[in-house]
Amino acid sequence: MTAFAGTPLNGALARADRDRALVRYWLYFVVVVLFALVLVGGATRLTESGLSITEWKPIHGIIPPLSEADWLEEFEKYRQIPQYEQLNEGMSLAEFKVIFWWEWAHRLLARGVGFVFALPLAYFWLGGRLERRLKPKLLAILALGALQGAIGWWMVASGLVERTSVSQYRLATHLTLACLIFAATIVVARGLAPHSQGPAALATRRWAGILLALVLVQIYLGGLVAGLDAGLAYNTWPLMDGGLVPGGLLVQSPLIANFFENPKTVQFVHRIGAYVVFLTALWHMIAAMQANAGTTHARRAVILFLLVTGQAAIGVATLVLQVPLGWALLHQAAALVVLGFAAAHWRGTKGAYPRQTEVEIRN
Repeated sequence: MTAFAGTPLNGALARADRDRALVRYWLYFVVVVLFALVLVGGATRLTESGLSITEWKPIHGIIPPLSEADWLEEFEKYRQIPQYEQLNEGMSLAEFKVIFWWEWAHRLLARGVGFVFALPLAYFWLGGRLERRLKPKLLAILALGALQGAIGWWMVASGLVERTSVSQYRLATHLTLACLIFAATIVVARGLAPHSQGPAALATRRWAGILLALVLVQIYLGGLVAGLDAGLAYNTWPLMDGGLVPGGLLVQSPLIANFFENPKTVQFVHRIGAYVVFLTALWHMIAAMQANAGTTHARRAVILFLLVTGQAAIGVATLVLQVPLGWALLHQAAALVVLGFAAAHWRGTKGAYPRQTEVEIRN
């Protein structure tokens, strides 16, 4: 920079830094909206509201019922599905409105995050403010967002014909993809942030990546638990159904079905996943402190372990209290915090994206 002080290139580099900061702030705002979206989605699931809107209207669905006749029409559509017939028969219109607003808010946020991402992306791209290396990354996130919308409806459709709730397979897929988009956005934003230190030791970078992947897997397992309402049974800890390893884990055929369709097995595997994440975070913290003593990499590893420990405690409390709405949402929010910090930590161990070169600036 100093070699070009007072030159046009120096001014171009300064503008590139400002553009990088603006893109980073925009992505952090997207992260906030995604966080809210996932939490509202969790509340929608926990209040059994996800099937209240029985049609996929991606454009004009943004407009809610505006008259009594509109409300009665929506309510009549809901009364045709198995959830109403088997679980909610006799529900009043006022009760229907409660679950409708949860699902409508979730869909509104989903549409909103699409605009919050796509419009600024077009502005930065067409204005020449995006670094070349960012374009494929941001396009990939945009594509995942479009796919997520389709998967959301695919999930809802599974509960409209024969089931009284959505498929746990589709729910877990929907949740995990949302969290993948959330983590990917944080990774790109963190790569654009100033880094006070260079990359961490190779082993630290690898374990940070492994821990991030394990957190995503654990969230997928949590989605299966939610889809099967598996958290509403076996509400003791550390024992489960009277033992550290309960019986009846492999009673279904084929064997693999137990890991996706047997509520006891799904909850047990989710517990084991939590122990694996906890021990991996502990190992990573100790190893990072030894290999990167006194650095921000080591300090972040400590914070990540503390976040994982806090999340484990919240998970146990949620289970023992038999999954009250507030605790369940706190558990989901804490999972997002752990995931987001794990993503930022992994990107931080790799160092910032390189600054644009003189050739890139001139091109």
